Amino acid sequence: MPEYDVIVVGAGNAALAAAVSAREQGARRVAVLEKAPEELRGGNTHYSGGLLRFAYARSEDLRPIVPDAERQVPGFFRDVEPYPAESFRTDLMRVTEGRSDPELSEILIGRSYDTISWMAQQGIVMEPAVSLSAVRVGNTVKWSPGAVIRARHEGVGLSKMWFEIAQKHDVEIRYCTSAVGLTHDRRGRVTGVAVSDPDGLGELTAQAVVLGCGGFEANPEWRARYLGRPWDHAKVRGTRYNTGDGLRMALDMGALPHGQWTGCHSTPIDAEAPPHGDRKLTDKTNRLSYPYGVLVNRLGRRFFDEGEDFQFYTYAKLGGIILNQPSGVAYQIFDAKVADLLEGRYKTGKPMVADSLAALIEQLPLDRGAAGQTLADYNAATGAGVFDPTARDGLGTTGLGLPKSNWAQRLDTPPFVAYPVTGGITFTFGGVRVNERAQVMSTSWAPIPGLYACGEMVGGLFHTNYPGGTGLMSGAVFGRLAGAEAAGA
Repeated sequence: MPEYDVIVVGAGNAALAAAVSAREQGARRVAVLEKAPEELRGGNTHYSGGLLRFAYARSEDLRPIVPDAERQVPGFFRDVEPYPAESFRTDLMRVTEGRSDPELSEILIGRSYDTISWMAQQGIVMEPAVSLSAVRVGNTVKWSPGAVIRARHEGVGLSKMWFEIAQKHDVEIRYCTSAVGLTHDRRGRVTGVAVSDPDGLGELTAQAVVLGCGGFEANPEWRARYLGRPWDHAKVRGTRYNTGDGLRMALDMGALPHGQWTGCHSTPIDAEAPPHGDRKLTDKTNRLSYPYGVLVNRLGRRFFDEGEDFQFYTYAKLGGIILNQPSGVAYQIFDAKVADLLEGRYKTGKPMVADSLAALIEQLPLDRGAAGQTLADYNAATGAGVFDPTARDGLGTTGLGLPKSNWAQRLDTPPFVAYPVTGGITFTFGGVRVNERAQVMSTSWAPIPGLYACGEMVGGLFHTNYPGGTGLMSGAVFGRLAGAEAAGA
């Protein structure tokens, strides 16, 4: 008889959702294998902002999820706009250039509200995502569409709550336990996991295995292999333990690769951020207020339409664009008019500050002549209009080879500040193909018996970019699904 009904590899949001779901659906013995020691547990979830994007037809649909929201944000349910499934679908397809797998995206979108309601019922406490997406205009708070709710205390809180919930469900957590391979019988059914733990090498048997152990973002050799230069020296925003183990094991079993293996989620972060995620800073190295300023590289040139869209629809691709600039560094430049719009995470950095653009440029290690001309040309190209940080305001430049499509105000009010940024990798987009039951598919297009996947392991959802908050939501949706299906295997 197998030692476990279900083994879940990984211990982030997706994996723990799978473990709890498996117990809820009748699996009596569920084990979670966490590669990290207990003090570094939780995968990328711990380092996230805890944002969860989901579809809802009415603002009142949020009340069961954040019943105390009005205490934190008076008028919350009045001011939040609906985010129906069609809007979610439109956003996802727009930012992924229409390449998101239609079957998987429908599962994600169609089950998103039910899943976040399930999370709340399990004990995941949520709150309005004020510091991430709220913009105050007079006495009204405006929200970026769909980016409204996060876990209380962000990713740190989400991870902590999931572990507490798993403990209540008697899920066994095995720390410092690396999965090194999948075991199987002669029929090709997965029967367990080969592991390496403090006692050495061994095997654990199970009726079903769920792989929820992330992508290969912390593996420089795989980044170089699949993403190319200069990704091998990118800074990792999250855990150092996501090195592609689950993907390697699944592919060794004949799993079918799926999605964009040359793509990843990469965010503008402080250029002085550490090589891997900091347990205390978590996502506070992010620098996402760039739509309100100008971005220049070491050559002193703009290279990206800062006002292309709201930051939640461009930030996941902008990190990679910055990393591919000379030296992998760029500078976000703002004036005093937008100082109050910069997200709180900027307070963890040390900007250059000056009373004139010329003096600011003198502090930056770039082509100063080109930068001065770039900013002069930008200022000359801004036009008349009303600046509105809560909408795509159409306040764009005219006559520039590279426009700024929205929020294009002159840089004319001191003090001026510049924040050095680089691209930090969050997670990779390439994964394995799963079906509507979260079963891993083989290269013969048949399910591999006893094997399921969730979280970053699922390929096909994201290409080039993704809407902010969709990663954690996808993890919860497919984690819940995988756990329930594995319990009945």
